[in-house]
Amino acid sequence: MKTIKRSAGRSATAAAAYRVGERIECQREGRVHDYTRKQGIEETFILTPKDAPDWASDRSRLWNEAEASETRRNSVTAREWELALPSEISAETRSQITRDFAQELVNRYGVAVDVAIHAPHREGDQRNHHAHVLTSTRKLEADGFTAKTRVLDSAKTGGVEIEQMRGLWAELQNRALERAGEVERVDHRSLEAQREAALERGDELSAEELDRDPELKLGPAANSMERRAKAIAERQGREYVPVTERGAVVHAARQARAAFREMRARLELARETYGIEREAGQGRVSAGLAALRAATAKDRNRTPDDFRERLARVVDRSRDQDDTPKPEGSNYARERLKEIMEKDAGRDGQSAVHKLDGHSEYDMGEGTGCEARKPSVNERLKDVLNKPREKLEIEDERDQEKEQEVEKDRDIDRDPGLSH
Repeated sequence: MKTIKRSAGRSATAAAAYRVGERIECQREGRVHDYTRKQGIEETFILTPKDAPDWASDRSRLWNEAEASETRRNSVTAREWELALPSEISAETRSQITRDFAQELVNRYGVAVDVAIHAPHREGDQRNHHAHVLTSTRKLEADGFTAKTRVLDSAKTGGVEIEQMRGLWAELQNRALERAGEVERVDHRSLEAQREAALERGDELSAEELDRDPELKLGPAANSMERRAKAIAERQGREYVPVTERGAVVHAARQARAAFREMRARLELARETYGIEREAGQGRVSAGLAALRAATAKDRNRTPDDFRERLARVVDRSRDQDDTPKPEGSNYARERLKEIMEKDAGRDGQSAVHKLDGHSEYDMGEGTGCEARKPSVNERLKDVLNKPREKLEIEDERDQEKEQEVEKDRDIDRDPGLSH
């Protein structure tokens, strides 16, 4: 929320003309503000209280009356509420939630409201749909403008009122996003408040993500320079590199947040896959491999339906007895282990990689010149990973039987009646 102050050389008539792209003559200043050539204005409308005079629907008359109602040279003649509109919803829905917010301003404060919805700038971010909501600073009644809305002027109550209106705007957006089937949500609270709430509900991952400084504001000059740099990089087909210090800070912060969100999404996918596999009766090794495949897949989709379909495919693959990599799709975990073991020097690394590819010890040939030896840790691990599930279960049963026999022997040794 911003204020239109005379002390800053601004007027309500000029502000209204610019935002709606019209021509308004300011009677107090004797100046004409003509912005009829302005582009990118999608919709404009005026909302007023029920008992407002008829002239309030005339934009030029409305704001000239607002200027005339103020007599001091440092008066605040209007307020502006800037609204960021979600790009994920339709233009009709954006218009409706903006109108709902403007109507709440009318009902809550009894002021006149002039709304202009703008499209994204042709050289900027094409998701930047936004609205400018200009309101009077005095109540509009049947006799015209009357008392000041001091509740917004007071240092004690102004911040509270603005925070409540921000909460309302977040709620309107989230309802629209939910109706549109979007999973993203808006939170108007500070990062610190969001972090405390995450800790209270035990969501440590979200709390860790929110443990950061607010994003640095670029400002008009730096923002313009960065937009030009992005456009040039796109035309030249190269990676965008920030050209200002502020731009570099913002770009790095955004990349870090994107990386954290990606890691978190992969971790959640792995956890859910592991849980489903364990519930289906699979062992820890098999469930872990399925979770690893899910987390490292490069074609991970984000929509709920695609997520469930992909999760089902991952589970089906993990239940396949043959874990040998198929020609059309490599197993990331297997390939990564091969890369690690290929770095080991000598026979151990070669043998492990050879066995990981599905060959036996004898397939390496007689020219190796190596004597018989105990399998390395890597080889034993790979043997376990490559064995079919049925074979693993049989060996597990054998191990359990051996352990039971050992326990029986120990019990006999401990029996005082059989001591020698």
